[in-house]
Formats: sequence, C-alpha cells, structure tokens
Amino acid sequence: MDDLERAILVMFDESGALDDDLKKQAKVYCNDIKEKPLICRLCIEKLCFSNLVQVQFWCLQTLHEVIRTRYLTMTPDERHMIRGSVFSIVCLEDKNLARVLEGPAFIKNKLAQVLITLIYFEYPLVWSSVFVDFFPHLSKGNVVIDMFCRVLNALDDELISLDYPRTPEELAVAGRVKDAMRQQCVPQIVRVWYDIVSMYRNSDHELCTSVLDSMRRYISWIDIGLIVNDAFIPLLFDLILVGPLSDQLRGASVRCLLAVVSKRMEPESKLSLLQSLQISRVLRLVTEDVDVELVSDIAALLSGYAVEALDCFKRINSEDAKGISMELLSEVLPSIFYVMKNFEVDVTFNIIQFLSGYVAIFKSFVPLPEKQLLHLGQILEVILVLIRYDPVHRTNLDVMDKIGKEEEDRMVEFRKDLFVLLRNVGRVAPDVTQLFIRNSLASAVSRSSDSNVEEVEGALSLLYALGESISEEAIRTGSGLLSELVLMLLSTKFPCHSNRLVALVYLETVTRYIKFIQDNTQYIPMVLAAFLDERGIHHSNINVSRRASYLFMRVVKFLKMKLVPFIETILQSLQDTVAQFTIMNYTTEELSGSEDGSHIFEAIGLLIGTEDVLPEKQSDYLSSLLSPLCQQVEALLINAKLLNAEETNAKIAVIQQIIMAINSLSKGFSERLVTASRPAIGIMFKQTLDVLLQVLVIFPKVEPLRNKPKQMVGFLLLLNQLICKFNTLVRDILEEIFPSIAERIFSVIPRNGLPSSGSDAITEEIRELQELQRTLYTFLHVITTHDLSPVFLSPKCKAYLDPVMQLLLYSSCNHNDILVRKACVQIFIRLIKDWCAQPYEEKVPGFRSFVIEAFATNCCLYSVLDRSFEFHDANTFVLFGEIVLAQKVMYEKFGDDFLVNFVSKGFSSAHCPPDQAEQYRQKLQGGDFKALKSFYQSLVENLRVQQNGSLVFR
Repeated sequence: MDDLERAILVMFDESGALDDDLKKQAKVYCNDIKEKPLICRLCIEKLCFSNLVQVQFWCLQTLHEVIRTRYLTMTPDERHMIRGSVFSIVCLEDKNLARVLEGPAFIKNKLAQVLITLIYFEYPLVWSSVFVDFFPHLSKGNVVIDMFCRVLNALDDELISLDYPRTPEELAVAGRVKDAMRQQCVPQIVRVWYDIVSMYRNSDHELCTSVLDSMRRYISWIDIGLIVNDAFIPLLFDLILVGPLSDQLRGASVRCLLAVVSKRMEPESKLSLLQSLQISRVLRLVTEDVDVELVSDIAALLSGYAVEALDCFKRINSEDAKGISMELLSEVLPSIFYVMKNFEVDVTFNIIQFLSGYVAIFKSFVPLPEKQLLHLGQILEVILVLIRYDPVHRTNLDVMDKIGKEEEDRMVEFRKDLFVLLRNVGRVAPDVTQLFIRNSLASAVSRSSDSNVEEVEGALSLLYALGESISEEAIRTGSGLLSELVLMLLSTKFPCHSNRLVALVYLETVTRYIKFIQDNTQYIPMVLAAFLDERGIHHSNINVSRRASYLFMRVVKFLKMKLVPFIETILQSLQDTVAQFTIMNYTTEELSGSEDGSHIFEAIGLLIGTEDVLPEKQSDYLSSLLSPLCQQVEALLINAKLLNAEETNAKIAVIQQIIMAINSLSKGFSERLVTASRPAIGIMFKQTLDVLLQVLVIFPKVEPLRNKPKQMVGFLLLLNQLICKFNTLVRDILEEIFPSIAERIFSVIPRNGLPSSGSDAITEEIRELQELQRTLYTFLHVITTHDLSPVFLSPKCKAYLDPVMQLLLYSSCNHNDILVRKACVQIFIRLIKDWCAQPYEEKVPGFRSFVIEAFATNCCLYSVLDRSFEFHDANTFVLFGEIVLAQKVMYEKFGDDFLVNFVSKGFSSAHCPPDQAEQYRQKLQGGDFKALKSFYQSLVENLRVQQNGSLVFR
C-alpha cells in the first residue's frame, strides 16, 4: 500500500482503535490529494488495481465530486479519458476491472452515480451513444445487466424522479435527457427489459426482479404502448400467476402493473386501459397462501386500479362510461375489503382515502343502488375491524403502562381517518350505518364472557363517532334507530365493563347522546345509574372514575332542571366519593390537570345551586357539604405552626384539595343568587372564605412555594380561582402573601426570559419554569382585571413593583408566546386606567414617565417594527389591536405628553417622514379606532422597509 491507501484506510476506520487526531490527519492528507490536477487519472488507476473496497469507494466518491464541481474547467482530453475509463469499468470491457463490479452494492451504486454525472453534462450533445453503447455488452451476463439496472436507477434518483426536490437547471437537464432517450433508445431499452426477463425468468429471479424494478420507474414517462401490448402485459401476468416463481419477482411484476395503471392519461384512454388489463386475474391471489409482502403489493395494485377507475367516473360525462367505471370498481372492491380485514398492508392509509372518495360520489345518488349499499356495509365492516385494538395489548391498555400509552396514542391517530370515513358513510346511508352499529353492539352484548373487550370497545367507538355526523335535532328526537341504540346503550352492562377502555368509551358515548334524554326523561334513572354505579364514578379504575366525574358534571349542566327531583338520590350515592376526595391526596402527576376529581363538587353545586331548589333545602344541602370541609380545615390548622416541614406539606396538600372542592362547588351558584335572591347562601360562602383565608395567614409563605415550579403553579391557579370568585374580598390576604410569591418567582425565573420552545436547550426543568412563568402572567392579569391593582402599591408589596413592571415590559416586547405578550399589554392598559384616572395625576410616582418613555416606545413602536412581528398571524394581529388600543388609552390619559414623546422621539428614531407622523397624530386624535389601527399597520410596514429591521428593544 502507498501513503494514500493507508490514509484512506485510517480515515474510514470504525474499529475505535485509532486516535482521532490521526484520523483527522488522514482526512487532511486525502483532501489535499483531491486538489491535485491529475486526481481523476489517479482515481481510475486505483480503481483498476486496488482490491480494497475503502480505496475503491474513496476513488469513486472523489471522481463524482470532481466531475460535478470541475467538469466545465476540464480539458477535452481529460473528459474523454474519464468517460472512456468509467464506461469500460461499467461494461466490463477489461476482465481486470471485474473486481469493481463484483464488489459490494454500495461500490456499484457509487459507480453508477459517477456515470450519471457524466450523462448530466454530456448527453446527448457530447456523448449521444451512451445507452446504445451499453446494449452489446449485456450479453456478458448478469454482472453487466445488474450494472445496467443500477445506472437506470441512478438516472432516475439523481435526475428524473420528481420525488426529490430539483433546481430549475436540473429540471431542464432532465427534460433534455428524457426527450433524447424517447427519440433515440427507449424502444430498445424496453426490448432489452423484455428479453432479459424472458431469458432469466426461470434461472435468476433476483436479476429479473432488478430489471422490473428499474422498468417500473420509467413507465410514467415513456410511451405506454411499449408496455401495454400483446407481448409485455401477458409476460407480466405470467410472472404473477404462472409457475413456482419467487414472491419477490411476482411482487416486482405487480408493481410494474401498478405503474401502468397509474400512468397519467385522458380518462377515456385510461378507462380503455383498465378494461384491457382484465385485473380480475389477480384477485384470487389475495385469498391464497402467499407472502404478506406480496399481498401488500397486490393491495397497492388493486387500490391504485380502484383510484383510477373512480377518477374516470368523476371526469367522464358519458353515462355508459360511468357505468363501466362503476363495474370495474365493483369488480375489485370485494378483494380490497378482504385484504383490509385480513392483512396489515402498507397502503392502508391510501385505501382509506380512496374509500372516502368513493363514498363521496354517492351524495348525489337517490336512491342508492343495491350493489353500492352492499359496498357501504362492507366498508363499515372494514372500519370495525381496523379500529379494534390488538388483544395482545389488553393488559397494557388497561393499566396504561408505557406500552399501553404508546398503543393508545397510535390508535387514536390511526382512527381519525377511519372515523371521518364512518361519518361520511353515515351521511349518505344513515339507515345502513345505524343498523350495522346496532347489530355490532348486539353481537358484542350477546357474548357472556369478558373475552370480547376489543369487540365491545370497537362497537361503542363506532356509536360514539357516529354522533359527530348527526344533527342535534336528530339526536334529540332519536331519529331512525337512534332511540333504540341509546336505550340499548343505557340498559346494557357489558361483562367487560371493568376494562378501562370499554368503561371510558361507554361513558363518552352516553354523554354524546345525552340530548336524547332531554325529551325522554323516563330514562334519567338509567343515565344516573350509568354514571353513579360501578360503570362510572364508582369504577375500580381511578382514571375511569375521575373521567366519569367530569362527564357527569357535563350531563348535569345539560339536564340540570330535569335532575332536581333526583338530588337526594344523587347526593346519597356520592357521599363516599365526596368524603374520599378530601381524605386522600389525589394530586399525582397522572391525575392532575383538568380531571383532578373536583368536578364532582362542580356537578353537585350545579344541582343544588339552582333556584328550583327550595331555599331551606338548598341551605341544608350546602351546609351538609361546607360544614365538614370547614371543620376539616380548622382541625388541620390546630397547632399548625408547631409542625415540621413534612407534616406541614401533608396538611397543605389536603387543604389544597378542600379549597379546590369548595371553589368547584361555588361555580354552581350565580352571583345574583348569593347576593340578591338568597343572601343567606352568600353568607355561608363568606363564612367559608373566612375559614380558608386563615390558611394563608397561618402559612404566609406556604411551603409548596419553596418546592418545584409545578407546585407553585398549582398554588397560583388556586389563588386565581379565589380571586375570580371573590374579587376584592381577598385583597387583604393577597397583600399578605404577594411578597412571598414575588420573592419565590423572581428567584427562579430569569428576568430576561427563558429559552424558546423550539430551542435545543429545552429541558424538563425549563418546561416547568415556562409553565410557571405563563401562570404568573395569568396571575398578574387576574389581579389587575379584578380591581386588585392597589395590592401592588401596598407597603408590603411596593418593593416588588419595579421588578414586576420591568418583567411585564420585557415580556410585552419580546416574549415568544404572542398570547403572553397580549396579556402583558392588557395589564398595562388596565394599570394606566387605574393609576392615571385623571390627566397629569401622579398616583404612582414614576409610573407615568415609565409608561410614556419605556412602554410606549419599546412595546408600541420598536417591537412591532421588528420583522418577527407577523401581521398575517391571527394571534399577532390581535396583539397588534391591543397595542393600538394602548396608544389610544395613553393619549386619553397623558394627552400631548404621550404624543410629543412618541412622535418626536420614537418616530424620529425610526426616521418616520413628517407627513406620516402628522397623519398618525390626526388619526389618534380623531377617535376612529379602526382607522387608527389600519393606518398604524401601514405606517409600521413602510417604516420596516426604510429601517430594514435596524431598531431593537432598548
């Protein structure tokens, strides 16, 4: 070996035994060699004499790179040398060159790529005979034939195929190459394909497969008559149907037929082509014992054939031709349905899309023909089969471990298109669809064991999904078979109801059709039983019981007045659930969020909070709920200051549960009821609030604030709920705890922002901090919009006013979440209104100048001048409206002080023309908000052009 070969071996070494510095040196050495004038000649010499595949690959790679980048600067002699040498290797003109063609596939593919690079520059003007020159050498056998196929494949990959993005120049070259090949050599190439396959079909299946896979790529742009004729089509069908051929060769033949079927042409010609193929010959293969991959290829052919037949139906106006198209579809559909129900194939998505298109054409069919009604029924059978879970995952899905979660997520995504298809069938054939679902449900019910979990879940899922295609009026009246289906649903206790998936879809389906109960109140006891017994809230799986609580709350919202007679029954049934909520600590990660269990209290509040309940009964019900909760809180507060940190945290967790329960319960009582019509109820809530506020007095720093952001987020959410419910009544306690909140938050959140969501630096900790930051903005927004801005000015909180203002300012200009920026601008608008009620008033020293000089200029001008402020984005445009509103409010409160600073300083620094500044002044003073907003947008866009984004936040 010489130095170059040694360097190549070192560079490609993957053993891990060589030093990285040595490999870098080898790479530098090899790169230096590439720059030498005679590098192409050197590479060809190495190819002729080296048996090392690493050296061969480097030489071919280098040739490819040099030709691609330096071809136009090469001399004619150098080009001729490269052309002749590469072609002699490809065609095995010298037996000594066999080492390359007998090497691994990646070497031969790289060699083909080198030849295609020459074709790119030289065919047909310089090297017009390249393909014709190939033909005499094919008689040398499978080595050269294989290379010929690789060259054709590389030509498709590197230049012709539109599956890859192409530059305009590449598209032009591809057009030139295809035109020349059509004129010069395509018929001969097709003849070569036919001869090779005919000759080797019984002796070398792999070679024939390679030839057919190359041919398939070219069918889309060559004359279809070269393939669709009395020679080639019978050969393809022979390969598929006759003799003990390999499934790989049969599959390659099927893929060629699919390319023929998919060839773009006028619909009349396509229909004739489809008829001539007599596709029925391959239909029997799907029921035979063949390889799954072959079935997948056949399924692709049948679905492709069906897609083309359907396209002909849509594009042809002749009724006779439409009838032929429908006959062709009727011929292949049963086999497509069979494949879908019995095999997992790669083209499932394509078939579902085709079936959706097929169903869509029946919207104009009145009535539907019998055969098409049969097809729609078979489509429903396919849907039911495909949406069923695999029983192998039953346990995983029930306990929701990692495998179960992944499988459920996969199925949820997979089902989306299937449910769209179901709804489409439901719209064109509602009777057929409802009858199918009823029979599926009845079949699932008829089994006495719990072994049919997947069948039951599938049937229930169909009924649930159907609801999206049915009008509210149809559900309410129970049109068609709906009333029977709803009654069957409510009256059935499935043996497998303990399964999580079955229980969840059952409850979701009952909720979806709850409008039917509105006019059929005789079924209310059955609905209540479904939610209150072991099928729902008392289900053994906590995920199911929590979801049942939420869904029951929705049912109560809808049927509230109808449920008043059942309040006693409901409360009695929920006694254990209510007690359990505040005894057990349910604040686990798996059950946190929207389904924390508190919805059961919201449901109860909705039931007992209506004026249809007698006042004395209402007071009794509410007292029976609030009194125990308040007593629990008082008991938890006894000697609370003497507890250690662990005990304190445990008590606070329970107290948090109680606060959530009371807050949820209060949602059912309107403000008018508790303040006007039944003030005694309001007094009860006020007494409860007095007890709860003692929690924040005794725990002013609230231990969860010292822990992770997630717990801090939960605490802020609770405060938000209290503020929204009780408004200024919580002012005193908010003043007590705000310093602790601010101190904690500013100690963990950087004031210049966090990494954006798309950043590579995002970690779980950063995500938690982002959530805390968003919740903080909501907290500040809730404070300002509930008349609590004086809290910021209280003696205990005043020290945090400046950090809060600076954070709000920075975020209003720079935060990557547009909704956060909008909230910050809204906060400033509210504070300006609160603290600057009169012109020239200085209620908060320094705030007026801060707003005029910092907020107005940076947020209302510089931030919108930045090109990242995208007016076409809906959320950003809403933010822009708030920014313009802020300008209007500032002008109303500050008058010319704002206008002079904003125009003379801000506009001047942005090089705004005086005439446009004057127009802005007029629009602002004019009072037409829409006109001001429209003008300011055009002004900003004009300034961007002038500034080219040079202004930044200051």
